Amino acid sequence: MIVFKAAQEKVLAALQSVAGIVERRHTLPILANVLLRKQGSELELITSDLEIQIRTTAQLDGDEGNYAITVGAKKLGDILKSLPSDQIVSLTANQTKLTLQGGKSRFTLQSLPAEDFPLVQEAADFGPAFSVPQKTLKLLISQVHFAMAVHDIRYYLNGILFVAEGKTLTLVATDGHRLALSQATLDVEMPKQEVILPRKTVLELQRLLKDDSKSEEEQLIEMRFAGNQAKFSFGGLEFVTKLVEGKFPDYNRVIPKNHKHHITLGRTTLLASLQRAAILTSEKFKGVRMSFAPGVLGIASSNAEQEEAKEELEIDYGGDTFEIGFNVGYLMDVLANMSQDMVTVSLQDANSSALITNPEYEGFKYVVMPMRI
Repeated sequence: MIVFKAAQEKVLAALQSVAGIVERRHTLPILANVLLRKQGSELELITSDLEIQIRTTAQLDGDEGNYAITVGAKKLGDILKSLPSDQIVSLTANQTKLTLQGGKSRFTLQSLPAEDFPLVQEAADFGPAFSVPQKTLKLLISQVHFAMAVHDIRYYLNGILFVAEGKTLTLVATDGHRLALSQATLDVEMPKQEVILPRKTVLELQRLLKDDSKSEEEQLIEMRFAGNQAKFSFGGLEFVTKLVEGKFPDYNRVIPKNHKHHITLGRTTLLASLQRAAILTSEKFKGVRMSFAPGVLGIASSNAEQEEAKEELEIDYGGDTFEIGFNVGYLMDVLANMSQDMVTVSLQDANSSALITNPEYEGFKYVVMPMRI
């Protein structure tokens, strides 16, 4: 049985769209495989890690008839990548072995039976579907993803809060030391939803979402939510994921209001100064001191070897003189993930959280707690 016969680039594109979630080391060896399900000339490719499942369908020719098998996703991908993009490749199944052929190259691969592949049990109670532009969701994720926690024992922080209400879509991420919020106003009314998407789901969506699709249909992502699952459909993919259970912190209370001091300055200039100062911070203690005085922003760092870095920037500021410390990584993260030219830093005093906003885009807010230095 010829499972598929098509140009390398076509097969590889279909495989890469689902293979991002595959983990090589897993307690279940079959989860390192991709499930290939053939119906006529259509081939369905499915991957899973028990929490997330991604499915796509491609027209990859081959023999007519129904057939299903699983094969190592990474090995198949590596072989395909090594072959020329315009070469016709074919995968032939013969009992438990699969043979991949391209030109004069031939590879024999082990397989595991399709019936052993653990498909995710989809929820029965998905709510109404609504669609938003892929470009919008990709932008919102890019503006907050870096503030997610990593392996925090407060498991509800290891992801992004996704809030849809009316025409406003809000994404929020925090690790307890900083918080990023990004909002967009859409053309469609959305049913009220508030869910926490897991970290791996967020990063995979960011990888897969397109911001340059040609047709209007390709530009949209359709979403549906159930009690403990979310389903996304876009660009020929169906993406099902478990949700994080738990109560996300009240982000409105975290965002400080009525700051006394506001400084607007060039984003790339500030980022470059912080990157230089970061070179002389300690590995464990990533602190920088920022001192504000009329017309001048001073940035300083030092380490255990008594080395220090000092930077000065001219700023449009006429307020009080004070000094405040921050984790330099938290400041560099936000500046590196913004695209606009200018950034506004709002401060109250040396002990209060700073608010970083974007003068060109009202929907973005970033709160960072000070640190003692």
